[in-house]
Amino acid sequence: MPWVKEWQAAYEGDDFTVISIHYPEFAYEREVENVQDAIERFGITYPVAIDNDRQTWRAYNQRYWPTTYLIDKYGRIRYQHIGEFTRGSDLEAVAAIEALMAEPEPLESTSN
Repeated sequence: MPWVKEWQAAYEGDDFTVISIHYPEFAYEREVENVQDAIERFGITYPVAIDNDRQTWRAYNQRYWPTTYLIDKYGRIRYQHIGEFTRGSDLEAVAAIEALMAEPEPLESTSN
């Protein structure tokens, strides 16, 4: 979580959006109020969706948490990291973020 907050602070406003999907591991984590309390306690300011019914979990064929994805503006997964980040392992994700953000915008096709 600290790394994600750092990325949000560093890249916010640069066509970079953080969205967290919370899939509960324990029964008390299914309660929206408990998730809201944790969001406030940890100072999370990015959107957090709650996936109590496992729809997102299944859509991504998720098997581990935490898992971090970088998804481009076309909805393609461009980077995936399974597990917690540590200082150093986050550098790979930062490089992937910066590479995606440096990609040129595609030319708009025109029809005559």
